[in-house]
Amino acid sequence: MFVENLKETLNLGKKLSQELNPQSIVLLQGPIGAGKTSFVQGIAEGLSISEDITSPTFALSHHYNSGKIPLIHLDLYRLKNISSAREVFFSEEEESIQKQAILIIEWPELIEPVIDNFWKIEISYAKNYGRHYKIRDPKNLLTFL
Repeated sequence: MFVENLKETLNLGKKLSQELNPQSIVLLQGPIGAGKTSFVQGIAEGLSISEDITSPTFALSHHYNSGKIPLIHLDLYRLKNISSAREVFFSEEEESIQKQAILIIEWPELIEPVIDNFWKIEISYAKNYGRHYKIRDPKNLLTFL
């Protein structure tokens, strides 16, 4: 799917939010600046989350509890060690289960092999402008878009 601008990115995130349930896991892959956090902002808007959504690159995770479903936003960019990435993931996954939250993970490459059931969003730059989104649901049916 081609997305031309920030407004369309936010709308796509809002649309996906309607497909997510408590304990859904969403893996976001894409280069720096591709719009991963903007996409999460759209999901949060669709969940009626009132807090400002910011990148958790330095904090590793941000928790948002004001919406219809709580949201945990995790960013593993700074973690280069598999065991550290998995330790952070398992801790946040446990909390997402307890809170019945949606868990969204940017830069999930180190932990993807240990997750069984997840949405996968791949974002890439389009040739001249905009972004391409490839969205796979947990059953790999590609029925969302």
